[in-house]
Amino acid sequence: MGTLANISGKEAAKAFAKAGWQTVGQVGSHLVMTKPGQRANLSIPQHKELSVGTLRSLIRSAGMNVDDFLNLL
Repeated sequence: MGTLANISGKEAAKAFAKAGWQTVGQVGSHLVMTKPGQRANLSIPQHKELSVGTLRSLIRSAGMNVDDFLNLL
């Protein structure tokens, strides 16, 4: 398994977009993404560095595992 350190919100949003998630808007500093067929919405903070716990939670909500996410980066 790879490491999730030093990933920005912008990089995370690009990786989720490769997985089929679409940006629907922004609320404050959080980018909101949806995917057809998924019940969850992703709210990605647009920070220079995301905490590991926040990133793991987003990956879990997207129905992915860490290795799948790292392959999209």
